[in-house]
Amino acid sequence: MAYDYESFKGDIYKLTNINLSLYKERQMKRRIESLMNRKGYTQFDAYFQAMKKDDALLRSFVSYLTINVSEFYRNPKQWEVFESQMIPYLKKQFGNKINIWSAACSTGDEPYTIAMLLSKHFPLNQIHVLATDIDEDVLAFAQAGYYQARSLERLPKDMLNKYFTKSGNGYQINDDIKKCVEFKKHNLLEDKYPTSMHMIVCRNVVIYFTDEAKDGVYSRFHKTLEQNGMLFIGSTEQIIRAKEIGFESTNSFFYKKI
Repeated sequence: MAYDYESFKGDIYKLTNINLSLYKERQMKRRIESLMNRKGYTQFDAYFQAMKKDDALLRSFVSYLTINVSEFYRNPKQWEVFESQMIPYLKKQFGNKINIWSAACSTGDEPYTIAMLLSKHFPLNQIHVLATDIDEDVLAFAQAGYYQARSLERLPKDMLNKYFTKSGNGYQINDDIKKCVEFKKHNLLEDKYPTSMHMIVCRNVVIYFTDEAKDGVYSRFHKTLEQNGMLFIGSTEQIIRAKEIGFESTNSFFYKKI
């Protein structure tokens, strides 16, 4: 039997615990074939065997697969709603100890944005943001906290001046904000979810999953959240079966657990 994309998906799952069958197939297969060609491979079996022997090649595959596109204060209007409406709501609903999970956090822009906005309403020592991603390389990048200026173009100047220090061609995030964010490796499609969260922020990620996988993620998010907790999704996303899963839309891209 010829080694094909189905065989490749099975072997990748055994090697990385990433289930490619839960991603939209045409889109993901096209992305992988593009990466293979750039790396000089034309056959799935040769590419897989090479990744088994070369950790750097495997890590580049995982990083490319997870589509790490992020920036501080991405979609500013949504962050304005987060600050003006969601933070006061969470504070009223749950008090001064707010648990927020930034799921699939990529290079850390999102959880650091959350921490900086929370700092306007809570003492820094009361802020804890759990930030997770499947890609160990982007987690290491996020923990280092050094960013090029282009990643910070949308960030309000007062936040840039308060929480960053100019360093070389970029900016280093200050330690007092770094301490507010805990980074961990986590696979949304396989790993156990945290519990007792008051808000989950997961933006522009599940659009790459199959409809079945999306429903599974949203259902687990629902279980993770406390009653009346909030889910904040991306600008290109919509929860089609929100009511069936147990969510109610309260604002564009914000859903409450009911």
